[in-house]
This record gives sequence, C-alpha cells and structure tokens, in this order.
Amino acid sequence: MITDAEFQAILNDESKRIDGDISWSRDEDHSPAREFRVSVHSDSGDALQLNGWYNPFAGKLIFTLLRQGTGRIYGLDIGISHGRQPTGLNVMHKHRWSEARRDRNIYYPNDITAPASRPVQAWEQFCAEARIEHQGTMHEPLIQGDLEL
Repeated sequence: MITDAEFQAILNDESKRIDGDISWSRDEDHSPAREFRVSVHSDSGDALQLNGWYNPFAGKLIFTLLRQGTGRIYGLDIGISHGRQPTGLNVMHKHRWSEARRDRNIYYPNDITAPASRPVQAWEQFCAEARIEHQGTMHEPLIQGDLEL
C-alpha cells in the first residue's frame, strides 16, 4: 500500500514515459474487446504498468495505471458506471488512489473530452493529464470485421 503523498509524487512525476508504439490485441475473455499492456518508466524507478481496454460495441474504454504491489492507483473509465453513479454510454469518471478508499475514490473529470469511440484522442488527453509522455504511436484498435494486416 502507498500513502497519499507517495501517490501524489507518482502522479506529479513528469519523467513518466512509455517507449514505443502501442497496438491493441484481442481480449480473449471479452471478445470483441481490444486491450494492451505497457510498462511505464520513470526516473524514480517505480514499477508502473498501464493497461487499456476498449469495447466499441458496448461504448466502453478504460485506461488503468497500476503500481506493482499496490494495484490500480489511477484510471479513466468511459461508458462505465458503478452503483450510485449515473448510467449511460457517456458516463466518464476517474479512479484516484487514496489511503482511505484505495482505488475506489471516484470523481468526474472535466479534462477528458474524448468519447469512448475516440480511444486515441482519449489516450492523448489521459497521458497529458497524468503527466505520461508516450514516445511512440497509439494505433487505432482494429475491431471485429476490420482487416488485420
């Protein structure tokens, strides 16, 4: 488990980066969804990973920043509601680590404007907001029926 101060230091760390292109692959458990997993490097040496999950038919998109030994510390969910949240395809919220609530601290952002149907644009906005430099290209996810080359 990490403290609130440790989480804030990770989030504020502007040396976080992802090296290389990102391609989406098939999610065997949630077809026709697509997913990716990439390492996030930083000068601090924190063991971070970023996962993405996208289901275009359900209108759902998730980006999750994980820390080894802790789990999800930060994330963006588009098109997903939890319990008392409003429902609908446009529901957007973030998960932010706190000592008291762990990864269940949910709030509604105004800094992400891209819908789930624009995963590359949402990715760019998420990375800018989370202070993650992506040194590569985020490829559009191929969906069922697309020609894979």
